[in-house]
Amino acid sequence: MSAPPPGPKLPHSLIANPRLSSWVRFTTDGRVAILPGKVEIGQGVVTALAQIAADELDVEIGRIEMIRASTAVSPNEGVTSGSLSIQQSGRALRHACAEVRQRFLAAASERLGVDPALLGVEDGMISGPGNVTTSYWELAGDVSLDHDATPGTIAKSAATRSVAGRSIQRVDIPDKVFARPRFIHDHALPGLAHGRVLRPDVSRARLIALDEALARSVSGLIAIVRDSDFAGVVADSEAAAEAALKALRKGATWSSGEPLPDENDLAGFLRGQPVETTVIDTRAAVTINATRTLRRQYTRPYIAHASIAPSCAMAQWDDNLIHVWTHSQGIYLLRADLAIVLKLPAENIVVEHMEGAGCYGHNAADDVALDAALLAKAAGGRPVRVQWSRHDEMSHAPFGAAMAIEIEADLDADNEIVGWRHAIWSNGHTARPGRAAQPALLAASEIANPYPRMISTNPPPANGGGSDRNAVPLYDLPAWTITSHRLLTMPVRTSALRTLGAQGNVFAIESLIDEIAGLRGEDPIAFRLRHLRDERATDVIRAVARRAGWKPERRSGIGHGVGFARYKNTGAYCAAIAEVEGADDIRVARLTLAVDVGEAINPDGVMNQIEGGAIQATSWVLKERVRFDRTHITTTSWTDYPILTFSEVPTVDVEIIQRPEIEPVGAGEAAHGPVTAAIANAVHDCLGLRIRDLPITRDRIIAAMELAS
Repeated sequence: MSAPPPGPKLPHSLIANPRLSSWVRFTTDGRVAILPGKVEIGQGVVTALAQIAADELDVEIGRIEMIRASTAVSPNEGVTSGSLSIQQSGRALRHACAEVRQRFLAAASERLGVDPALLGVEDGMISGPGNVTTSYWELAGDVSLDHDATPGTIAKSAATRSVAGRSIQRVDIPDKVFARPRFIHDHALPGLAHGRVLRPDVSRARLIALDEALARSVSGLIAIVRDSDFAGVVADSEAAAEAALKALRKGATWSSGEPLPDENDLAGFLRGQPVETTVIDTRAAVTINATRTLRRQYTRPYIAHASIAPSCAMAQWDDNLIHVWTHSQGIYLLRADLAIVLKLPAENIVVEHMEGAGCYGHNAADDVALDAALLAKAAGGRPVRVQWSRHDEMSHAPFGAAMAIEIEADLDADNEIVGWRHAIWSNGHTARPGRAAQPALLAASEIANPYPRMISTNPPPANGGGSDRNAVPLYDLPAWTITSHRLLTMPVRTSALRTLGAQGNVFAIESLIDEIAGLRGEDPIAFRLRHLRDERATDVIRAVARRAGWKPERRSGIGHGVGFARYKNTGAYCAAIAEVEGADDIRVARLTLAVDVGEAINPDGVMNQIEGGAIQATSWVLKERVRFDRTHITTTSWTDYPILTFSEVPTVDVEIIQRPEIEPVGAGEAAHGPVTAAIANAVHDCLGLRIRDLPITRDRIIAAMELAS
């Protein structure tokens, strides 16, 4: 006898946080408070979530008040990452709001004596036959939301939604445009003091001695804090804190530190370290009639987050309670690590999110939160604001991991692919706080009785993977083996950077696919389409080809290239065509993209994310590379670590394939891999050179020319 089919399940975030009142509350001023656990980091998620809530509750979006995430009031949705906010928080909120609406309709039916099927809701007003009316706010005292969500609640169909699917102004933009304080960097608590932390220039150096006399003479100094290798100052003003730190630095004596790799042989370093090897996926062919094998190596350097504003946090102690304000992407995870280091119960710590000026990934936001907590102990109950310097941010924050990728493609006599082997050497791509028994915060490795520095790991393939993200081809190839070699050493600190390993893997796969199409004399788009069975994949490729007018008449000094991927092989589909100009340097003139995220809740927001991702990827491809010698990071300023300037930004044209009947997925990381590959393939079309090492700089092009000659 077969088992009965499984019943309906709650969305993932509702399983973890089922209480309806933790998501939705009706306020006394005729508004609706929505409390998501995901945070706004510039991706527009707060606006999209407000649209979902407005739709399911049938209220005007102006009534929706989005409450900043805080461990004191918000559901625990883990970390805002992986382009999962709409998938996780959006689905949970849609279900919760639909159930809240049903509960209020049931209460209205009882009060008004009308069948709930005959009641309608418009901007929170509930009405029925005979002009009987009530509202959410009139009923709020009678309807308890202190109930767990129940599976099986039916949300509105896509056809009946009036807010989702429309472009509306993002709720976070006006403050940013008109320079009203919104970022944590601009927020001033009453009685605010300022802190700075002393750190070495040399990698992993120890603080041997510290002469505090000069720093103690600085006017406005409140305290000098020293705990083994951790040292810092607290002062009445930022100027005093900077002066005290400068004086303290003169009194510091450091050990020699630990050596860094040879930057000029990064692939050799990555391939020569002890590793943990994992076979990610295999597909076996019945027969392989290979006549030749192409073996290609691709590399990606360490990449900095390069946030426009350095990381910042505030902390305030009240006896054995502490309140922390942070732009961390995971407030509950940060709280878990703070509890370990501060030796406090988690309930004694409130971590509240405030927006920060730019970061997608694990930069120093969590590290500076611990810095603020440690320094605030010496502030006599005053709140302490700590902001890292640009130098510290570029030296001590985690980087996106460098990667060496080798692909072997077995070809038959017609240059068709009959076998594929993809191997990656890389540090793990995540060392976020709150995910291990030991904390992952920088200061935790500097205090007395230090915790060891966490060696970065990779999320499991079921969660999208890390260094192996997007390493399994979406193309229908007869055989493959995908292998990940995770380094067990970490002289350069690495953690999550936008897309994790997907950018490097898509660059490698799409470069070699293009090269094989060229060997066959086949149009690269036709070659891709021939190897894809997924109709949504072929649709985005056909859409971008049509929009870009593929392939224009060849012109000297101009090249065109294509790239494609489905992010994590489960998320958004994206195809890109790049137009580049190759004169003294490579310039990306135009990027055309097509994207399918299922239901686009806010099409303008989706477009923002694709445009932003495309521009960031262009910067990574043409410019960005963390540089270092054998003792320290040398790219510690915008001069040393250039990013794309406004004058270099390409024209970006995006087409959204709207599929309202399909559950939405995130757009934030969909463009990076395809754009990277499209630019590299366009460079080959322009110059006839395959550049397999990022970034594609003038030096790399000259080296490729010399190799080809």
